[in-house]
Amino acid sequence: MPTTASTLPRIALTLGDCTGIGPELCARILHDGRLRDAARIVVVGDARVLEQGMRDAGVSFETARVASPDEADWDGDAVPLVDLRNIDPSTLPRGAVSPESGKVTGETLARAIDFAQAGQVDAVSFAPLNKAALHAGGWRFPDEHKMFAHLLRHEGYFSEMNVLDGQWMSRVTSHVSLRRALDQITPQSIEDAIRLVDRTMRRAGIAAPRIAVAALNPHGGEGGLFGMEEIEMIGPTVKAVAASGIDCRGPFPADTIYLKAFAGEYDSVVSMYHDQGQIATKLRGFNRGVTVTAGLSTVFATPAHGTAFDIVGKGVASTGAIETAIRLAATLAAGSGRRAEAAA
Repeated sequence: MPTTASTLPRIALTLGDCTGIGPELCARILHDGRLRDAARIVVVGDARVLEQGMRDAGVSFETARVASPDEADWDGDAVPLVDLRNIDPSTLPRGAVSPESGKVTGETLARAIDFAQAGQVDAVSFAPLNKAALHAGGWRFPDEHKMFAHLLRHEGYFSEMNVLDGQWMSRVTSHVSLRRALDQITPQSIEDAIRLVDRTMRRAGIAAPRIAVAALNPHGGEGGLFGMEEIEMIGPTVKAVAASGIDCRGPFPADTIYLKAFAGEYDSVVSMYHDQGQIATKLRGFNRGVTVTAGLSTVFATPAHGTAFDIVGKGVASTGAIETAIRLAATLAAGSGRRAEAAA
């Protein structure tokens, strides 16, 4: 079915932590309608936070208050807004961690997830949040991804991925200590990570993903001199998954494989632990990357950068990453819809 304005994916956009740059980013992209070709956006949050974002961005536009996304009229000029009336940003310090803002940020995301589960939106995209604020506000999770899994009552493997310049950076372990990460790297978790990134990239329209798998030890273990994980666990797992039809190769030394990936030899690198991939990705483009939560029933996408407390209120925040996040969320949501139609 061809894509028209009335069939574009419906995206719930939350404004992020109100003490950060999220409201400004959202106001800027909503003002000129630059994403109307990609998605039908409904804002979920407090109108006062969006108004603060307008002031920071130096823009103004009309909103249309709706009780739920089902009531949104995307054909008009006004931006649909589910006004939760749950926080007054003028009462909080700007550019600082706020437990109250963290609490409400989590509550707002939970409301957006409710709309997704009810079939009223096809994906959720959110402006930058602050993990410390979330935790201080009562959301006792290491990160928002685990919070999403909890709210969705998800069981089984899922993972965050970073997308930058066409590269999908996945990982076997994420927000845990390095000591714990070593225990969590197993043949099963390596296989799960490879299969998930292959499945997610196909959903995004990449027909034949080329996946590289990073080694754990320096220089790929140097033939066992620096460790046996590559020989005894990672290599055999990669070989077995490749035999099932997935184009994956490795393990490759982590200090060189990202150079090859960004040169175009691969579409994805699966790292063994968080910083192994994040350092390479953020050096490549700190303010341009997007984070996707893959493996859950709801699509989530957000800028990979944070709340940027140092530039709050200055009107200089770049919208590149949030634009890419919304477009990617729409692409993944559309891919999910096509799969559902095929299954029916």
